[in-house]
Amino acid sequence: MNYLESKQLELMPLPAEPAVAEILNQPEPEYQPLASVWDGLDSELLEKMLDFYPRTRPQLILDATVNTGRFWKGSSRPVVGMDIEAKHCPNLVANNLRMSFRDNSFDVIVFDPPHIPNQGQDQSKDFNTRFGLVLKSSAQNGYNFSYLYPPFVQEAYRVLKPEGILFCKIADYVHGHRFQWAHVDFIRAAAEVGFCPCDCIVKIRKSPIVSPRWKTAHHARRHHCYWLIFRKSDKCE
Repeated sequence: MNYLESKQLELMPLPAEPAVAEILNQPEPEYQPLASVWDGLDSELLEKMLDFYPRTRPQLILDATVNTGRFWKGSSRPVVGMDIEAKHCPNLVANNLRMSFRDNSFDVIVFDPPHIPNQGQDQSKDFNTRFGLVLKSSAQNGYNFSYLYPPFVQEAYRVLKPEGILFCKIADYVHGHRFQWAHVDFIRAAAEVGFCPCDCIVKIRKSPIVSPRWKTAHHARRHHCYWLIFRKSDKCE
């Protein structure tokens, strides 16, 4: 077989192809991603998550740890605020481990549990007073709050509607000279009762808790927490 030399061929010029970067920067019109790292206010992120994850616009939202309601400042969302502390003037003073709501009542539940345990009798480590953390945890419970997760997620699963969404803001921490994997404990507890763990957003923390008495660091400083997303379903999408 005789091969033609290139100069003997009449080559047609190929049409110009768009650059790869240009292609990647032209998503489908309906594709509106939500970044997995958030450096902003929780209230702003919640608004985006409420538009992003529920299949339909939520008709009723439960904030199970509403506190002063800072997540909802300026929001027009239909929120029922529940808290165990009456001084915060929530819609309902109640324990989120034993809710009085009927089954399948809410489209979305928001949960923001305490992020660190009590620090014993050393007042220099009393973050409960300094940072408004009023709950205590005994030695029997490992001086942490992971024991609260199973009863809460059981109740949350009950009062959520099918396909409902649970948002949990949670932070890992160091306690008892060990790293405490709070977000892992919560995911396990939620999956155990039937929730489908669907997503995780890393939230940058502007002012992590620091004690002036700390002299030596053995762990990386926690400059982030997590927003975990669960669906009352056997699938995420």
